[in-house]
Amino acid sequence: MPSPLRPNPRLLSALVLCVAWGGARCAAQSARDAAGLDVLDNKSAARLLVDEIKPEYPPLAKVNYIQGSVRVQLRVTREGHVAEAHIVRGHPFLAEATLQAVRHWIYRPLARGSEVREFLTFVDVKFSLRGRNLENLPPTPEQDLDRQVQPPALLGDAPADPSPDAVRMRVLVGAKGHVLDEEPLDGPPTGYGAARRTVEEWQFKPARWGNHTVPWYLDVVVPANAPREDAPRADGSR
Repeated sequence: MPSPLRPNPRLLSALVLCVAWGGARCAAQSARDAAGLDVLDNKSAARLLVDEIKPEYPPLAKVNYIQGSVRVQLRVTREGHVAEAHIVRGHPFLAEATLQAVRHWIYRPLARGSEVREFLTFVDVKFSLRGRNLENLPPTPEQDLDRQVQPPALLGDAPADPSPDAVRMRVLVGAKGHVLDEEPLDGPPTGYGAARRTVEEWQFKPARWGNHTVPWYLDVVVPANAPREDAPRADGSR
């Protein structure tokens, strides 16, 4: 246990990140950091990056004039592979493309003296429209798209009476109806891990934009100790 006069620098890094981003997700993040993971800033991690696959700009994002940054949290193994990628923020069209790319990134191993360590880092992936895409740029493209998208729908019956210990989560449902990513929003932190594992097994009817299925966010409630085959209760989209 670190001395009170010399606090664990990784834990301090986690606390700084929680001040910056806040919310229930940071409570879980702090626990992971305190367990022994280094947190690298963007520049330090970029110096270790040896194979970076650029995400493809989704055609439907271009058509709808969607641009901006996606912030993603990466957990990198001792061998330099991305073990986990989690969307911190970003439009769902761009978020799916980002996840598909960054999960294949390769880093040089992080050496701390004679020890090789896993690490966490945050990356901002930028999508910018150019040329003719900017000629008729509407003033509020994301809001315009929101009104046109039919949100995802869960498959199966929702539990009638979720437990007080239920975890409310925001999930990114992919264009094929699978959960691509999840984020705890509310509930006991001790239930986050089980809630993640449970919601990853659920199936959804994907969101639709016209005749196209598209990735989209959905808020769900995961009952405490829910069997994985149960469906969640939805309480709103983005």
